[in-house]
Amino acid sequence: MTPPSPSADDHLTRISAPEGVSPGTGYSHVVWGTGRFVAVSGQCAFDEKGEVVGEGDAAAQARQVFENLRRCLAAAGAGFEDVVKLTYFVTDVAHLPAVRAARDEVITPDRQPASSAVQVAALFRPELLLEVEAFAVVAGS
Repeated sequence: MTPPSPSADDHLTRISAPEGVSPGTGYSHVVWGTGRFVAVSGQCAFDEKGEVVGEGDAAAQARQVFENLRRCLAAAGAGFEDVVKLTYFVTDVAHLPAVRAARDEVITPDRQPASSAVQVAALFRPELLLEVEAFAVVAGS
């Protein structure tokens, strides 16, 4: 079995490859921690005025989505280092490289959360290409 990989001051433990499971590419198979649980609703590519950013551009939408996630996490006293799970909803799996690139700008390779990616027929507005929700655990009570 691959041993857990917590850092000395980290409240989260990540296992990228449990025994008998192929290692994930850009995610951890298992993440657990102690602290306060934070759930962030699925975020889409809206700016602060509610306008869609990057219509037709998956990379621009992904950057806006991760900025919105950052702001939501900050409102709960959390950051991307506290994220334990991301769920990606994309209208086309071809958008995943753009999503991964935006994720990699804010989450370091040694702190990859558990992840799921789902291709959906549509989101609630036709110009939206992706939505991402996050779960985090913040150290302390």
